[in-house]
Amino acid sequence: MKLVINIKQFLPIALFAVMATAGFSSSVYSHDGNEALASVVLDRDAEKRARDASRRPVQTLSFFHVEPGMKVAEGLPGGGWYSEILANYLGAEGALYGINYNDSMWPLFGFFTPERIEQMSARTQAFVGLVEGFTDNGIPSAGFTFSTAPAELNGTLDRVLFVRALHNLARFESEAGTMTEALNLSRELLKEDGMVGVVQHRAPEDADNEWAKGNAGYLKQSAVIAAFENAGFELVAQSEVNSNAKDKPTADDTVWRLPPSFNGSADDPQKRAEMAAVGESDRMTLLFKKKGAVIELH
Repeated sequence: MKLVINIKQFLPIALFAVMATAGFSSSVYSHDGNEALASVVLDRDAEKRARDASRRPVQTLSFFHVEPGMKVAEGLPGGGWYSEILANYLGAEGALYGINYNDSMWPLFGFFTPERIEQMSARTQAFVGLVEGFTDNGIPSAGFTFSTAPAELNGTLDRVLFVRALHNLARFESEAGTMTEALNLSRELLKEDGMVGVVQHRAPEDADNEWAKGNAGYLKQSAVIAAFENAGFELVAQSEVNSNAKDKPTADDTVWRLPPSFNGSADDPQKRAEMAAVGESDRMTLLFKKKGAVIELH
């Protein structure tokens, strides 16, 4: 089976004018002329757009070759930062699914209160309402966990996306098989020519393996690729669109020391300023296909 994707080459002058008027750099909102996606990303409130320069959603979703009408599952959608973009971009002919942690995984963290666990688990059933709050275009949606995905969805999805969502799955892999379960489900949900897009905080390749297994938020790119290969995937492409050379974590650091969390610097203005100067984390951006699938991308 062959998937051929054609993307326009240039954004229209009018869209650049909108960006300039709004005070944004056109480079943040342009990627192979995907005007429709750029328009959706721009049509959000200022608080959401404030992180676009660090998260680069237009370039990221373009790299993943996400297109209107596709059926997409989003791993750990949380508060819906990407869900809002996807719901409006995919449209009524597409579909959007949110996959949450299994309820049994939340206690493994060891620091969530029962009340907080209940709130986090409730996001699964609340996903449909979250999507309906972002758009009235009628896009079908549903929420489920990695262990409760409806069997009828198997073989029907175009994309599964894990945006900053793999570290905790890797963190509990040895005791609960959480990463293996998530990747196996992804393979089952995808069409033969479907693909998985990954954005993940990136650990230095020479970092200690124990530190880089997810507890600090970082994973080695080589380890992520190996996990996908073991789950029946092949790497299609990689991008540095979300890289940040200023982020050089050590074994004493966690990703949450950086913006927007600033953990550990709330009462230290100088340290907070140093973390702000670094910016958000260095991130790998990877695209995978099923082993043996024939996919032609343009």
